[in-house]
Amino acid sequence: MERKTQEEIRRIAKAGRVVAECHRAIASRIAPGVTTLEIDRFVERFMRERGATPAQIGYKGYPFATCASVNDVVCHGFPDAEPLEEGDIVTIDMVADVEGWKADSAWTYAIGKTTPRVKRLLRATRSALDRAIKQAVPGKRLGDIGHAVKSSAEEAGFNVVTTFVGHGIGREIHELPHVENNGRPGKGLLLKPGMVITIEPILTTGSADIWIGQDGWTARTQDGALAAQFEHTVAVTERGPAVLTDW
Repeated sequence: MERKTQEEIRRIAKAGRVVAECHRAIASRIAPGVTTLEIDRFVERFMRERGATPAQIGYKGYPFATCASVNDVVCHGFPDAEPLEEGDIVTIDMVADVEGWKADSAWTYAIGKTTPRVKRLLRATRSALDRAIKQAVPGKRLGDIGHAVKSSAEEAGFNVVTTFVGHGIGREIHELPHVENNGRPGKGLLLKPGMVITIEPILTTGSADIWIGQDGWTARTQDGALAAQFEHTVAVTERGPAVLTDW
């Protein structure tokens, strides 16, 4: 895979700051009665006001600035005009492009009050991401990242959706390598300084099997179980993992 220079990582981090600021703004606005289409329009306006381009618009024909995945939608959900309800969870996934360099992050938000099991799901997914990020250091391998996700999820009693993976990122949204959410320690591509990847565990309260809707994008759990996703863009550096979308 392509390794980025310090200057190129700085440019990706600039896009990452826009994404992080956008998620922070969403967190203060999202609530029962708000629609994901309203959030999508807010994100597009927010990015453009800061000199960024919503990179998902037009990507392989995708029509929105965000993916908005509610409850049993695993990922790639279309924003719509259906108001969010108390107890829902929704993952907002976005990519910002600043001067040709991209950063990607997804976050699952709880809408109002939710159940203890949903709270555990969100905590477990965050924990899986955090543990995986700690493996993104020179000398480790991609299998160490995937193993951290899978083992963390299973310890918490949840399943991991392995159909979808993280990826390299830079000038393109999706670059090599694939960053799987399952792996064997010490196996896979050797991590080196300058690699920039997304790590994006998706956990579910039920089956990890999914199906794709008629729009060709929306992925749902086969059994209707809830799904959560947390994603950061991470640079592998000599000093350890640098989270470029941290907010």
